[in-house]
Amino acid sequence: MNFKSKFGFGCMRLPTTDENDPSSIDQDLFNKMVDIYMEKGYNYFDTSYAYHNGKSEVAIRKALVERYPRETFKICDKMPTWALTNSEDNEKFVNEMLERLGIDYFDVFFIHNINGPWLKNAKNADTFEYVKKMKENGIAREIGFSFHDKSDLLKEVLDEYGDIFDIVQLELNYLDWEDPAIEAHKCYDLCVEHGLDVYVMEPLKGGVIVNPNDEIKNDFKEFNPNKSIASFAIRFCASLEHVKMVLSGMSKMEDLLDNCDTYENFKPLNREENEFLEKMAQKLSDNLAVSCSECGYCVDACPEMIPIPEYFNLYNTSKNQPESNIYRLYFDKLGDEKVPADECTYCGTCLDYCTQKIDIPEELEKVVEHFQEGFSPYE
Repeated sequence: MNFKSKFGFGCMRLPTTDENDPSSIDQDLFNKMVDIYMEKGYNYFDTSYAYHNGKSEVAIRKALVERYPRETFKICDKMPTWALTNSEDNEKFVNEMLERLGIDYFDVFFIHNINGPWLKNAKNADTFEYVKKMKENGIAREIGFSFHDKSDLLKEVLDEYGDIFDIVQLELNYLDWEDPAIEAHKCYDLCVEHGLDVYVMEPLKGGVIVNPNDEIKNDFKEFNPNKSIASFAIRFCASLEHVKMVLSGMSKMEDLLDNCDTYENFKPLNREENEFLEKMAQKLSDNLAVSCSECGYCVDACPEMIPIPEYFNLYNTSKNQPESNIYRLYFDKLGDEKVPADECTYCGTCLDYCTQKIDIPEELEKVVEHFQEGFSPYE
């Protein structure tokens, strides 16, 4: 099996010149990363209408479409399901995406983030039928959907629409594999039962897997000092038989080079490595305050626009690295520049959109209590 063909360039977390501005993509660095990725024989790029506030597609056009022959690369894009209001929106968004990218067809096209609320949007806008016609008319070579929910909803979607699709893109990693809140293993099995290829997003769970506490870092070093934590996570996903693509969101050149090394020297996980990752998953789960992948869908849904993932990131960091002065960052940076966490009105709007099924209002309350208790203005 050619494992190199499974390495996809995820364009949700591209390098930026301003960490507080997702639209400030570092085009020069991205171009260099694309060149290395292509030179090494990889060619799959995954983007979305929404990534980097709509700038991801433009960056891909500049780095890829305007610099390489069309037949040398593949592009996957996604319908902004949350923005659909009627059937006419389908063509409007597709035309805009094609224009942003500077192409006249998609190699792969997904309905983005099927969950409870957005499944209703897609049905009401006849998006399943529209995407099917996209393939029939050659606007998309392969079609599918990305999925962020539990296995019972996936079964419902596949039973109704599975025969029109080629691919399902799942959140899948060794931390979520047996997590009852995510049900990654069950979702994977359902896709296999329906004869669909599985593409993987969030193999590092938004960076959670590669930013553990020092104890877990040392466990990995002792187990294999020559391989990165990320390489184990990537190999876990790519070793699965029906996984045909594993996306890696790479914001630094080091990330790209490490992933290239993983695939160029790829070996499927053996039993000892699988058992080790099971132990690490349990340790990570035990030490994680909030299992947030930082996808940001909750922020888009929040009436108060609270930067929920940023607060959860600080909370996790504080729990895993209690010696760090993360408290001052919470109050000085987020407290002044962003909507405070205690502005949550407990409306619950975010709950339907959380890919990790977190009780966000309850966890935000814990965040506020944690930082108020731990902060001293005289530190």
